[in-house]
Amino acid sequence: MSNISAAAKGLGLPIIKGYQPRFNFQMSLAEAIMRWLAQHPLWEVALKDAQPPGLAEASALFVGVAPTLRNAPPPEETEMLQAVARRFDVAGRDERNRALGKAGEELVFHRERSQLQHQGREDLAKRVRWVSQEDGDGAGYDILSFTPAGRDRLIEVKTTNGWERTPFHISRNELDVAEARKEDWYLFRLYEFARGPRAFELRPPLEAHVALTATSFQASFG
Repeated sequence: MSNISAAAKGLGLPIIKGYQPRFNFQMSLAEAIMRWLAQHPLWEVALKDAQPPGLAEASALFVGVAPTLRNAPPPEETEMLQAVARRFDVAGRDERNRALGKAGEELVFHRERSQLQHQGREDLAKRVRWVSQEDGDGAGYDILSFTPAGRDRLIEVKTTNGWERTPFHISRNELDVAEARKEDWYLFRLYEFARGPRAFELRPPLEAHVALTATSFQASFG
């Protein structure tokens, strides 16, 4: 059972409570899980339904320290989990899961408003905007919030049901905005979302925290 938990962790899925992952599983186990998911699409819908409403959990969200080389698991475990994530495009699956992404953004939206209210900035709390919901994608961030001093907080939210080191996609436009507004831009990473959301923040330059790998190219006839 712990081998299943390890494979699920690599696939960006919640692991089974009470079972510590063991990392001596074969790639065939991960393939079997992916076949099962393809045959039971409603299972992931059930996970979405189990996700907490943003407003109810906003103030209780745990925001911790971002992953670093220092707090990394043993190299052989990390390498195996990354190999599974690459082969089955875990980052792409999270990116295409609109319900998951929207739920994560909603949670952060309500958390930002709640934080400002608790800091005595009700005026700023009322001005927090869910930009991706109101204006659509393209701004390079999802939430427009503020620091207590009134400075912009441009928040790009990335959500997964997997662990804190689950890879994620980031667009060229998001990277450009992060570079242009590096003093104001934040990447807010939500993980273990279905079990009980946890989070950390990354600030530009992202290359200082993560390895950026080109995964697609635009093809044109010009």
